[in-house]
Amino acid sequence: MTKAEKMRQMERMGAVGIDVSKVQLDVGFRPSGKRLILSNTNRGISRIINLLKRALPECVVLEATGGYELELLERLVAEKLPAGVVNARQVRQFARATARLAKTDAIDADVLAHYGEALKPEQRVLPDLQTRKFRSLLARRRQLLGMIVAEGNRAPNALYVVRRGIATTVCRLKNQVEMRDRDLARILRENPAWRAKAAVLRSVPGVGPVAGATLLGELPELGALIREQIAALVGVARFNRDGGSLRGRRMIWGGRSSVRGMLKVSTIAALKGNPIIGGCYRRLHAAGKLSKVALVVCMRQVLVILNTLIRTDASWSPRALAAA
Repeated sequence: MTKAEKMRQMERMGAVGIDVSKVQLDVGFRPSGKRLILSNTNRGISRIINLLKRALPECVVLEATGGYELELLERLVAEKLPAGVVNARQVRQFARATARLAKTDAIDADVLAHYGEALKPEQRVLPDLQTRKFRSLLARRRQLLGMIVAEGNRAPNALYVVRRGIATTVCRLKNQVEMRDRDLARILRENPAWRAKAAVLRSVPGVGPVAGATLLGELPELGALIREQIAALVGVARFNRDGGSLRGRRMIWGGRSSVRGMLKVSTIAALKGNPIIGGCYRRLHAAGKLSKVALVVCMRQVLVILNTLIRTDASWSPRALAAA
């Protein structure tokens, strides 16, 4: 079979899986089972884009690979190709379920294509540039805070000569955090819609400026989903673990860890500053619930209230809990 014939056969495709690494793109095609290897460069990306534009596949499936996939994803979305980014753990479980126990880049590409053919993952829509900048600033702020904690943990056991350097590093990192906070505040001031939503979020006792910014940037679905959906999206919804006569513990699972972490901080603050959330926690604790369980229930309650306030464009009031 000539190269041209192979290319024509690959173009008769239903789903495409692309395993992205720093150096190359491993591409798998379904149902033909063919494979293609290209460099992860502008030239390689252009080649696969041109091929997909001619073939018009049902879906193109990628995994999140620490940012190496972003340029390809942006090009796919710009060309209005049906691209979706899927969870790596779910794809690995799918591979095991289909008896694909080995793991190589080529096999991963085949598994991604098979996953797309079987499950038709949702098409990815990239946020606008301002939203991406806002999220990038939030991510950088979290990284800086992590470095501050790491340096602080090193300081107690360090010699004096090293401890001085640690203190200098921590001071500079804190300055960087303050700069990121100013950048986030500036973007909020420049966006009237976000500024209005931030005011609604900040009206809830326990929700500070950083929590409000995190919710705006990383949970754009807030206000657009029902309470069960938003709780599952963040990772504070309890899921059943039953089978036969067994009734297992309900457990939370998955979700957006950065949003959930900030929601936890806000809920802990609300236990003292928000009488409704504080009263809910005390009742659960008095009923024998574990502290962790009671806190997760309160986190879900805070999230539901925030969701309702954004949907109704209303500021906080004690009656918001009843409305939620």
